[in-house]
Amino acid sequence: MCFLPEKFLQRMQKRLGDDYPAFLASYKEPPYRAIRVNTLKLSPEEFLKLAPQDFLLGERIGGSGFYTEGERLGAHPYHFMGLYYMQEPSAMEVGELAGACRGRVLDLCAAPGGKATHIAQKMGGEGVLIANEVDVRRAAVLSENVERMGILNCAVVSASPEKIAEKFPAYFDLVLADAPCSGEGMFKKEPNAIPEWSEENVMMCAARQKKILDCAAETVCAGGRLIYSTCTFSEEEDEWQVEEFLARHPDFTLKEQRKLYPHEFKGEGHFMALFERTPTPLPPSIGGGNEGAAVSCPPPASGGGAGEGVRPRVKPFAVRKNIAAERAFSAFCADLFGEVPRGEIHILLDGRMCLVPRGTPDLSGMYLSRLGVELGEWDGKNFKPAHALALAFGDRAKKKIALSEEETRRFLHGETLSREAENGWCVLCLDGYPLGIGKAVNGTIKNHIPKSFRLRTL
Repeated sequence: MCFLPEKFLQRMQKRLGDDYPAFLASYKEPPYRAIRVNTLKLSPEEFLKLAPQDFLLGERIGGSGFYTEGERLGAHPYHFMGLYYMQEPSAMEVGELAGACRGRVLDLCAAPGGKATHIAQKMGGEGVLIANEVDVRRAAVLSENVERMGILNCAVVSASPEKIAEKFPAYFDLVLADAPCSGEGMFKKEPNAIPEWSEENVMMCAARQKKILDCAAETVCAGGRLIYSTCTFSEEEDEWQVEEFLARHPDFTLKEQRKLYPHEFKGEGHFMALFERTPTPLPPSIGGGNEGAAVSCPPPASGGGAGEGVRPRVKPFAVRKNIAAERAFSAFCADLFGEVPRGEIHILLDGRMCLVPRGTPDLSGMYLSRLGVELGEWDGKNFKPAHALALAFGDRAKKKIALSEEETRRFLHGETLSREAENGWCVLCLDGYPLGIGKAVNGTIKNHIPKSFRLRTL
């Protein structure tokens, strides 16, 4: 049992009353672990047929999660390929609360990406997801997870909540504010959080959460939804935040609120609240005398919007064209895929080519870690495909090479494989799912997995 701060225990005993002994006893148990199947690549049923017995999959969580007692699941090739995401069980309930998502979606505090990638699954490739993380280093981890999961319709940016609110007023159909908190629900999973706990830190977090919530509210379109969540138990950061938010924002209503304690739910604990912004009445001059009637939001270019009311237009993402680069990419796709993936191709200043989701808004003024799917690099003469291209579109490839478990291990370590294959670019697969991209040259397959990714597989 982990050593818990005495003041924290006193607060929990006062709050829980007769349930306190059960709460305290939960800390004698090891933390629950779980994985969430990436339904953008396969169904939970397909994964069950695929997963080795040593994954030790147990009871199902929500639509695509499973409890597990397996070891070293983060080092398995399936994890590298983005077939699943390792996520704390109660944190998965936030994605379940979001439900089916379409249109324009914002995850305001998205790193490391558990909830953002879960929401992306719920979106099913429709609409546009903006995943924001103010810390650029954490945004890089978020971007890698978005890439690993093969998500097509996401941009990863780094900006303050104030900047996001200023740039996107009343814009998004769904906003998630998974705010930084005192982390009381992470004590078993991350014991390093225990010495950092104090009542002063709780109050500091509550003040920061208030600002984040207000910024998040500004970005929700009329009729849109806002989810606020934390992984803590303090009322100052949970229930009181909800009460005070509703008092400050009478145009929002509380639709659902849940608090998960570790003695009641097989997880470490979470809090979540779902709000809805009321539709904006039409002005009499527009409504033709029918005051109070609502008008549907204009749908984004990439799919239908969920909200109601009039929301301001944000200019679309500016796409920089390069005819020679696009011709080279088209020729590459014709050879490997037989078709060119749909979307707008954007050439970044460093030569990288990205497939921009249709309906992506202008993101100027923000640090951009990821823009849709990175296709590859254009050096002025040749196109070199990116690893992300294989993870996102590899299942469509005409030239696939199935690897054995031993070949997979060697390939993930960065080795060149001795293998007879038609010369040219190819997608390497394990059990039918894309692992990475390689280039066959006279009996060998050269490795094109980025070196930084290889180190994580050792």
